[in-house]
Amino acid sequence: MFLFRRLALLLAVCLASANLLLAQDSTSSSSIVDPSEDASQQQGQAPQPAAGQQPAPDQGTVSVQARIKARREKRRADAIRDVYTHLYEAYLGMGYLRFAPGETLQHTTYYAWDTGFTRYYSERLGVTLDARGYYGTAFVGLNFSSVTRPSISTYTFMGGPTYRFLLYPKYSLAGRVMGGGALGNFSSDTNGFGSTALGMWPDGGSFAVNPSLIGEYNLTPAIGLRLTGDYVMTGFGSTLQHSFGFTGGMVYRFGRQ
Repeated sequence: MFLFRRLALLLAVCLASANLLLAQDSTSSSSIVDPSEDASQQQGQAPQPAAGQQPAPDQGTVSVQARIKARREKRRADAIRDVYTHLYEAYLGMGYLRFAPGETLQHTTYYAWDTGFTRYYSERLGVTLDARGYYGTAFVGLNFSSVTRPSISTYTFMGGPTYRFLLYPKYSLAGRVMGGGALGNFSSDTNGFGSTALGMWPDGGSFAVNPSLIGEYNLTPAIGLRLTGDYVMTGFGSTLQHSFGFTGGMVYRFGRQ
């Protein structure tokens, strides 16, 4: 009986030891990773960029975009050269100007013809010669004569530099400053009373100064439409006249630089 108890106790201890050894073996086996399996998993996963880091652009895409941009810039440059490398430019148009015909008289409306010729030395810089004729009716009010609305006219002959400061294939902006002379005819419609007797400037010559801003829209490389904002200063009767208006018309370009 005593021997049987000892055998039972020994058997229980052996069973407990075997279970403990099996549990440790399974735990250690599960913690070991097969190197070949780990390498295959790393090959199957693509590297991920770090947080906040943008992926590098594809080199082929960048090259195509650069070529497209270069071709676009070349087409634009060719179109600009096609328009603005003409050697000569002729202009014909009409104009409008508000002019004071006498020191105490109200401003009258002048309607004008305008013609000009420009010789360009580069795409931007040229020299312009310009001639204009202004025609209007002055209101002199009631007076001792029967003349109350005589017709008057002024002619200007000017020249100066023109500079294009903004160039595009379809349009351009330019500045121009001209100086020269003006001829006033104020007495031809006064029935012999004379212009000064009716309060107008005396007939004769004067200087003329004309800074202006020019906008052009190109219909073709050789033909364009022009609109010019004008300030015209003259000195009839030893007095300065400050007149504002505009001219507009058509431009024709020819010759090559």
